[in-house]
Amino acid sequence: MKELTSKEKLFCTYYSLGRCAREAAVKSGYIFPEKSAAKLLKRRDIAEEIAHLDKQREATQKDIAIGYQRLAFGCISDAVCLLFSDEVSREEIEKMDLFNISEIKRKKGGDIEIKFFDRLKALEKLADLGSVQKGTEESTLFSAIEKGAKALRDNSYE
Repeated sequence: MKELTSKEKLFCTYYSLGRCAREAAVKSGYIFPEKSAAKLLKRRDIAEEIAHLDKQREATQKDIAIGYQRLAFGCISDAVCLLFSDEVSREEIEKMDLFNISEIKRKKGGDIEIKFFDRLKALEKLADLGSVQKGTEESTLFSAIEKGAKALRDNSYE
């Protein structure tokens, strides 16, 4: 099987992202987009490339979902320890899980102000991401809540 041209690869990328064959053909530079798109979509090598791109994008969405789950359900105990500690070494900070922190400020009096990412926004993003992936917001949201609750239970026994 021959190697795809750069124009064909571009078509596959645009089609994988938007699922509109005509638009993908136009963006890829084909002169007769409807005719070209129809021909391209019939080819096995094109279908395989699109499937490969879909799979890569799915993994990326899974990584995004994991990040939002950490923001929505992550433990803040390390941040609280940081807040109430007088002196913390660099080594101790490197061992802490500070993923949920959006901002840390040290004020003039030596006080520390810690701002966290918004958990509700993270939940909303999880719901949006789930509706794109599975077509239903509720099942993914509940699944995310269950996973987060399980993670919190598991961390509480350590």
